[in-house]
Amino acid sequence: MAESERDHWWFRGRRDFIERAIRRLPLPAQATVLDAGCGSGGNLALLSQFGSLYGFEYDAEACEAARALGLGTIDRGSLPDGIPFDDQSFDLIGLFDVLEHLPAPVESLQALRSRLSVGGALVLTVPALPWLWGPHDEVHNHYRRYTETTLRAHLAAAGMRVEYLSYMNMLLLPLAIAQRVKERVFGYRVEALQPSSTVNALLYRLWRLERVWIPARTLPVGLSLIAVARAA
Repeated sequence: MAESERDHWWFRGRRDFIERAIRRLPLPAQATVLDAGCGSGGNLALLSQFGSLYGFEYDAEACEAARALGLGTIDRGSLPDGIPFDDQSFDLIGLFDVLEHLPAPVESLQALRSRLSVGGALVLTVPALPWLWGPHDEVHNHYRRYTETTLRAHLAAAGMRVEYLSYMNMLLLPLAIAQRVKERVFGYRVEALQPSSTVNALLYRLWRLERVWIPARTLPVGLSLIAVARAA
């Protein structure tokens, strides 16, 4: 995963839209930024542009990989009850494809809400469309895939106000549907994470076409959801 995060079309595309969403926020000049569940650190370079960076990760090996990048203060931690860094509050918290891994999503969102500075924002992404559930989700230890309605409900239950919410990765949805049909007919097979350079570049460019809509407008369907929320 750590080796793929720099160039893989999905990680690159997601970073593009995360960055676009963050740049629309009125962050202070010296913002405090938290990457909650930072994994092996694929988003740290992006987030470090916006202020003093902190990150935490539950998995020890991934945490060490993130720490080795030398970007910000990285520590072991977990949600909902193991957020490190004492009582530090944050102007920006990123939660990127983490919520679906958590058995207590509302409690985890509440814990992050409690660490937001006054006026601070939570930017998050999650996989979408429960009817796309398949072996891929099970292999990656997902508890759920979200709809716009269920994500709004979890954020509201955690005391968060949604400022922006949209599906994304709509243009590649037909390919994902075809892949799920293939898995159901022929069975699931773990494939190489990194496609060929040609395919990788094509998929990345297709996804980037959606910057016409996101985050200025919204899309009605897609493989993922992206949201910006604040304490209600």
